[in-house]
Amino acid sequence: MRLLHTSDWHIGRSLHGADLLAEQEAVLGGLAGVVTSESVDVVVVSGDVYDRAVPSADAQAVLDRVVERLLAAGATVVLTPGNHDSARRLGTFSGLLTKAGLHVRAATSRLDEPVLLSDAHGEVAVYGLPYLEPEIARHELGLAVGEGGRAGGAARSHEAVLRAAMDRVRADLSLRPGARSVVLAHAFVGGGVASDSERDICVGGVDLVPAAVFDGVDYVALGHLHRPQSLSDRLRYSGSPMAYSFGEAGQAKQVWLVDLDASGLAGVRAVPLPEPRPLVVLTGTLEELLDDPAHAAAEEAFVSARLTDGVRPTDPMRKLRARFGHCVHLEWVGGGGGGDGRSYQERLRGRGDVDVAGEFVAHVRDGVGTTPAERDLLARALGAAAREEPAR
Repeated sequence: MRLLHTSDWHIGRSLHGADLLAEQEAVLGGLAGVVTSESVDVVVVSGDVYDRAVPSADAQAVLDRVVERLLAAGATVVLTPGNHDSARRLGTFSGLLTKAGLHVRAATSRLDEPVLLSDAHGEVAVYGLPYLEPEIARHELGLAVGEGGRAGGAARSHEAVLRAAMDRVRADLSLRPGARSVVLAHAFVGGGVASDSERDICVGGVDLVPAAVFDGVDYVALGHLHRPQSLSDRLRYSGSPMAYSFGEAGQAKQVWLVDLDASGLAGVRAVPLPEPRPLVVLTGTLEELLDDPAHAAAEEAFVSARLTDGVRPTDPMRKLRARFGHCVHLEWVGGGGGGDGRSYQERLRGRGDVDVAGEFVAHVRDGVGTTPAERDLLARALGAAAREEPAR
């Protein structure tokens, strides 16, 4: 059996206000071509199908069209909710959808009921674990404890609820001799490397899950981290299908093609994904960015511009968009813009109120500093404010 491991579609996400639905549909719809060319039997989506719990109608339409293409290409689809999704909303009509070949595993109480598939070697059990919010899932999994018990804190951790979930999975799997097994899970597993576009799932400071929690299954299709990575041969993150922050600019995106044979995991290989519109970070003065022919390749990309001008330029975004139509982010790192790497607090340390106020005046006047008369006026105003009695 051949599976395509994907995750973190985040349908409906935007990039600094720019709508990404067209790019998302291009990439996700293209997975149908991979299903056909690679003879894929099952496509799995390990959480964060949507970017928000209440997706827009347009986002839902994109998912509908993408899944329809995957099913038409001959694949069975199994998906689970992540921490961005609403499990209850995603699970609506799941019974009816199963008949069409779309299996939504969204109920914690049924996480040990696998999607049962078969090939020439026998049965394959695919278990979909929805994202398990510890404070909620611990009750559903029977981990609630008495007040003051030392286990109380542990029961509220991601490790505790996932360990309880996997115990149920292994118990069910023990009743299926000879069955190969796949688990979909949305979690931060020890050894994984995060990007800057994931939402923190830390609860009470405890979010890391040891890899050993997932022992006993043939393949674990992980979701949550947006960087594709392998924690072991059988434990992998596919990553997001697109870059969702400029910190991921230049990061190659992919999905995993997973083969199961009679004895279990036979092999895994990466399938690169196209990048409909790349993300590019450009650094330089406004004039350099507008005139340098070396930046021609970025004219159709999503652009984050870091301006190094000594004085803040006038109306820079409008000018940048005249050349880079998809410039969505602008940062001024020259002059007083804090480009020296120090924090705001560090830049203020040891400076008087008049100096700070004078810098603000220079900032709003595009680098034109205060005159002696203006500094005197600022000093008198600040002194008067300091002498005023607090309002009663």
